[in-house]
Amino acid sequence: MNITQEKTGNLNAVVKIKIAPADYTGKVEKAIKDQAKKAQLPGFRKGMVPAAHIKKMYGKSILVEEVNNLLNDTLSNYIAEQKLEILGQPLPKMDDEREFKWDNTDDFEFDYELGLAPAFDVNLSSKDKFTEYVIKADQETLESRIKNIRRSYGKMTNPEVSADDDVLYAELTQVAEDGAVVEGGITSNASVRLDQIKDKKILKSLIGLKKDDEVTIDIQKAFDDAAVIAKALNISEEEATALKANFKLHVKNVNRLEESDLNQEFFDKLFGEGTVTDEAGFRAKITEEVESMFKQDAERKLSNDIYEALLTKHTFELPDEFLRRWLKATNEKLTDEELAEGYDDFAKNLKWTLIENKIIKDNSIEIKYEDVVQAAKAKLDAQFRMYSPSPLPEDQLAQYAVQFLQEKENANRVFEEVKALKTFEQIKSVVTLEQKDIDYDKFLALVEKK
Repeated sequence: MNITQEKTGNLNAVVKIKIAPADYTGKVEKAIKDQAKKAQLPGFRKGMVPAAHIKKMYGKSILVEEVNNLLNDTLSNYIAEQKLEILGQPLPKMDDEREFKWDNTDDFEFDYELGLAPAFDVNLSSKDKFTEYVIKADQETLESRIKNIRRSYGKMTNPEVSADDDVLYAELTQVAEDGAVVEGGITSNASVRLDQIKDKKILKSLIGLKKDDEVTIDIQKAFDDAAVIAKALNISEEEATALKANFKLHVKNVNRLEESDLNQEFFDKLFGEGTVTDEAGFRAKITEEVESMFKQDAERKLSNDIYEALLTKHTFELPDEFLRRWLKATNEKLTDEELAEGYDDFAKNLKWTLIENKIIKDNSIEIKYEDVVQAAKAKLDAQFRMYSPSPLPEDQLAQYAVQFLQEKENANRVFEEVKALKTFEQIKSVVTLEQKDIDYDKFLALVEKK
């Protein structure tokens, strides 16, 4: 067997593999004998089919399979031994002039194109400066969070008269401009949340209603959200978008979720017995929680700023033509238009992956299983806290994390998240971070501006 490599450009190469009969004959004969032992053919007892018979019937397909296996193993081993950093996978070069007899006497030659990763250094120092925002919880956000928590631990009541944030259980009936019921029109029973009403005039008309009161509303003005309209009327979002109609709203009941009292029982449910004992402590805890969520937003922006800055700073090339052909070869349904539209984003993400891998390698950063488990626990804990501020017991959270990571897709995703986290931690330990306090609304404006 003979293997050679020819550079065809700065980031492209062709590997030529020549295989002689001596390289594959033994493997083919062994495969034929193994097949003969397993074969069940009419006229022969199991395991007693002559190898010559198997060779006559399946010899060519076995030869093709064994040569392919040999090629794959040889190419993989060569890439590893030569320490070639490739992008994508090797692409076989088609040569219409080469014809093989596939009769166990051929000298085979196969060529594979490689796309090579560029060589570069990641240049970072304290001269690279980034702003690390510290977002402060504003009063409006705090009050909204407190209200939601108190309501989630509150109780449902049925007041006589509707007020702000109540839910009207009502019958909605499509009517014409003169108020007459539309024959064959839409009728639906729905829970109408007043906090979802967008039109102030309509909202005002729905406050102060009692059971069996009726009001006519313009459904589009009321909600201005196809998904909400579709759910209320039990129709598709496409139908909801096109719908221009008035509806008679007949109140069947007024529902109100009363906020929980700020007492010790409530505090203990939220934070554990005796952790918080008064309203001031409760508000301090909620402020901490809200600013913790804001911190994630700030970290996301910092990471994005670093990401963009490093991509701008490191302008190495990629084997673009090879990568385009590789993407087409490995994605049969990918159209030329889709490739043209999506390639720049693909190349940008690939460049970042190369920068990330270089930082990991240069700094000997390890990603351990324990790191992945801890990240999975943090992810699940955050999800559970969306429904309840009280944390899950540690042993239960650990059990959920292990179950979560048993799914290969979940494990890979969390691994990549840990890898990214460690990369950014390394970067932040080198560059200069300048802290800056900012109000949440100003931070949002800053993010939207970008």
